[in-house]
Amino acid sequence: MSKKIFVVLDTNVLVSALLKRESLPDIVVDKAVNGEIIPVLNEEIINEYDEVLRRKKFHIAQNDIDETIDGLKERGIFLNPAEEITDKVLHDKDVVFYAVTMEARKYNKTYLVTGNKKHFPVKPYVVNPHEFLTILPNIQSKSDTD
Repeated sequence: MSKKIFVVLDTNVLVSALLKRESLPDIVVDKAVNGEIIPVLNEEIINEYDEVLRRKKFHIAQNDIDETIDGLKERGIFLNPAEEITDKVLHDKDVVFYAVTMEARKYNKTYLVTGNKKHFPVKPYVVNPHEFLTILPNIQSKSDTD
């Protein structure tokens, strides 16, 4: 039996997924939308997804945006961000993603999947889509947590 893996998806992963189908970000997002991995969210993250994905410059179909966000909300768990984080996060808008990751890690193995690792502290649980997909089979087969 594989164990549940929890992920906080940075907005750039969703943008990449919806702009380039069958890309590595799309595979990660698809796994979250289909419940193979469990997205960890909060209202601020959902609002960020919605605002960014609807930007005209991306030309993403409304239906694709709605299906993706609804799928994440339906399969996800909602957590408030950790109240205190001591690690430095480069941009203020990224703090919520890291803080929710830190809160989720108190309970379950959780990864922050981002296309911009340099925006976050260097940690083994801050990974890009390629790294996540590479380690996912190993994560699922282990029964311990880090």
